[in-house]
Amino acid sequence: MQSRLFLLLFSALLLPACAQMPDKKGGHYEFFNFGSVAKTDIDMVADTHVKQTLAQLKLLTIKLYKRNPKEWKKTKLRSREAAVSRIFKQPFPSVNGKHSVASIRLAFDEHYKGDRVFAYIAGLASMLAISYNGKNNFYVFDRLDAQKIYNAARNIEVAAWLLQTRKNKQDRYFLLSSGKNRPYINRSYDRLFGKMIGQQDTLAKIIATTNHRVIKNVIQSAAQLVFLPV
Repeated sequence: MQSRLFLLLFSALLLPACAQMPDKKGGHYEFFNFGSVAKTDIDMVADTHVKQTLAQLKLLTIKLYKRNPKEWKKTKLRSREAAVSRIFKQPFPSVNGKHSVASIRLAFDEHYKGDRVFAYIAGLASMLAISYNGKNNFYVFDRLDAQKIYNAARNIEVAAWLLQTRKNKQDRYFLLSSGKNRPYINRSYDRLFGKMIGQQDTLAKIIATTNHRVIKNVIQSAAQLVFLPV
């Protein structure tokens, strides 16, 4: 730990002098990213997992808006792309003052009249952000909680089950997704959820092993609708 701290302090001292490195060929300057010096292998693994998970969540958003165009049209936005962009700005937005699992549940509330895709995805995004301690870039002194990341994976399972089963009083799905009412089922939704769950579980195991911690496994059915704390 002391040697790592020394390396960071030494790098900080070098930063003003060495941030610009002369190019012998053209006399131009190349800039070295000292941010990478402060990253461990685990930090870079976490960065990758977080970026991939959020990329898959964004793809899920696009798919849901394509199947449910009436949702983004409830807003004053001009396009589906604009509706997607407003979700993935930082920090992730709250919906009617709700975020995380409360926002996910709002998407299936009979009384909610707003954009249900927005409530659903913004809830998932903010829940994942909480599991990452509100960060999407990690450095030496950052500490992730394996249990929170594991719990978030279980919450994704519950959210996926809600999407595929919840119907309104007219016996219609709140949000159309995999197409259970069609002759065929679109399995791409299952694959996206599976990737996000798998990445969360893998990252949780890596963090737990690194920190010599044990994850408390929770045996539950997604149908129990029990969201775990993150």
